[in-house]
Amino acid sequence: MIYLRKANDRGHANHGWLDSWHTFSFADYYDPNFMGFSALRVINDDVIDAGQGFGTHPHKDMEILTYVLEGAVEHQDSMGNKEQVPAGEFQIMSAGTGVRHSEYNPSKTDRLRLYQIWIIPQETGITPRYEQRRFDAAQGKQLVLSPDARDGSLKVHQDMELYRWALLKDEQSVHQIAAERRVWIQVVKGNVTINGTKATTSDGLAILG
Repeated sequence: MIYLRKANDRGHANHGWLDSWHTFSFADYYDPNFMGFSALRVINDDVIDAGQGFGTHPHKDMEILTYVLEGAVEHQDSMGNKEQVPAGEFQIMSAGTGVRHSEYNPSKTDRLRLYQIWIIPQETGITPRYEQRRFDAAQGKQLVLSPDARDGSLKVHQDMELYRWALLKDEQSVHQIAAERRVWIQVVKGNVTINGTKATTSDGLAILG
């Protein structure tokens, strides 16, 4: 079964400096039908104005993945990390027992666009950690997150995998879904047809195996 979550059906909040679209319930947006998907709790599509961002704030017991699409994000946290994550890179932070961090757009002129994805971990109280990485494969299927960090992927404390999949125009590909597994597809850019269901930029698709 496939469910199409259209981009314009998501929750939306415009704070002036921040334009944010919420796939699942988040902050002031609440929809009891969209509280998450399996271990996925948050998929936020954020555009942040130049020189703006999120001040220091806490997190606990959450795996937080950031994928930068345009610009760069400046990250600083209570673990001592101070990094810039440019477009095309992924960053994961395990909040675990507790961490405080800030995220800013350091540019004076350009906007920042990113996806932030929150994943509920299998266990609570883990030691906080931080990683970031660029995956250089321009096309095809690239493993980004896995529980065992195999093939150069980032580690996630959950029984899940996340792939970045880039297809050429009219290219076809197959992904086998194991029994009792669920798949969420987020279309970052372009158009795709999955088992007859058409989706476009910023749409999401829930697939039950």
